[in-house]
Amino acid sequence: MKSLVVILFILASAGLLFSGYLSAVNLFSNTCAFNESCPFFLGYPACFYGFAMYLIMFFVTGFGVLGKVHYKNVFLTDAVVSIIGILFAGSFVVQELLQARITGTLGLSTCAYGLIFYISIFVTSLIGKSRLVHE
Repeated sequence: MKSLVVILFILASAGLLFSGYLSAVNLFSNTCAFNESCPFFLGYPACFYGFAMYLIMFFVTGFGVLGKVHYKNVFLTDAVVSIIGILFAGSFVVQELLQARITGTLGLSTCAYGLIFYISIFVTSLIGKSRLVHE
């Protein structure tokens, strides 16, 4: 079970670093990284919201790795936050697909990569939750 929590921690850390980089570039240069257009939500760049969601998962999962939070709560929190992330990033990816802007400097758009991280976290959380039920 702990191995799944470690995998979640690695995924949350990667998402945090990625969204943190995007957020820092935007915050300090007022431009988007990788020469992409920046999607905005409620007046702020989408990467700021992604950073906040990954930060929540990073801390909860990190505390789970340290044994301070029960695995059940780690899986539940990560599943809920990642489903919000899937809906959030997914809405931007759909817009990018409709406007034929899904590709970027890194191959896909940064929103598409964020969506991939959220889906990976969600699936891993569901696997962990289901294994808890069967123990």
